[in-house]
Amino acid sequence: MKIKVARHMGLCFGVKDAIQLAEETAKTGPVTIFGPLAHNPSIKNRLLEQGIEFTEQHQHARTDTLIVTAHGTSDRMRQEINEAGFDVKDATCPLVHFAHRSLKKLVSDGYYPVIIGKEDHIEVRGLTGDLDAYTVVSQASDIDQLPPAERMGIISQTTQPIDHVESLVEYIKAKFPESEIRFTDTVCHPTKQRQKSAIELGQQSDVVIVIGGRTSNNTRQLSRTVSRFCDRVYQIEKVEDLNRNWFESADAVGITAGTSTPDEVIQPVIEQLRLWDNAECPASVRMETQAKVMAD
Repeated sequence: MKIKVARHMGLCFGVKDAIQLAEETAKTGPVTIFGPLAHNPSIKNRLLEQGIEFTEQHQHARTDTLIVTAHGTSDRMRQEINEAGFDVKDATCPLVHFAHRSLKKLVSDGYYPVIIGKEDHIEVRGLTGDLDAYTVVSQASDIDQLPPAERMGIISQTTQPIDHVESLVEYIKAKFPESEIRFTDTVCHPTKQRQKSAIELGQQSDVVIVIGGRTSNNTRQLSRTVSRFCDRVYQIEKVEDLNRNWFESADAVGITAGTSTPDEVIQPVIEQLRLWDNAECPASVRMETQAKVMAD
């Protein structure tokens, strides 16, 4: 059995930078993270061990310092937490900032805002938090509920699969041929890289393991993408979730991971597979860089 590691997988730079900001800030005093920094329990536990607190409601924060997560937040919420007297540290990913700027530009230019993504996701809540009127769509059936508008401006949650986004944009154009449609691509580059690598992995593997938090949207999207090309796909959160029976008669096993999955969670999975089957596998894994070499 050969283990094949995705060309691009694991933590993206936005999550890495957010973790670094949280850890550096915690060295100077008590700090609370406003919302989930990353949808991965191992990262949350690592930060909790350093005394960092988490809250979903800023009113419940017990520290003077509050960190906005990589997912970003609305201007209204930023104003609210600033007026509450917090020392606010901003860990918003630059690519999420780009999505916010793109949406504001569409609205200021007179386009009715349409956001492709999950309405209850923290990033989408931040994107829509400053809007009085908008529609969030996640599938074609949602578009049937779209109110007609002379001009529609479309962006997406940064972690949506680009092929899914483009298909919904085309559906909107077909349904509203009289409307002027403007689409700004806000799917982030790390997501596009990981989706493309996942497709390559699914085409070359008998079994694929997708590693990531159970609440991670981009990890679920990776699993769905791989499932289009490989029948045996298993999403796990940690090495203990592996089942040896999954790999019966498998010649090639692929491994990928979501953008909130750290190396220290991925490596034990690879090592366990090596132990089970004396698998042919790289001795170490370094996502984003070394993985490019190992994938070929």
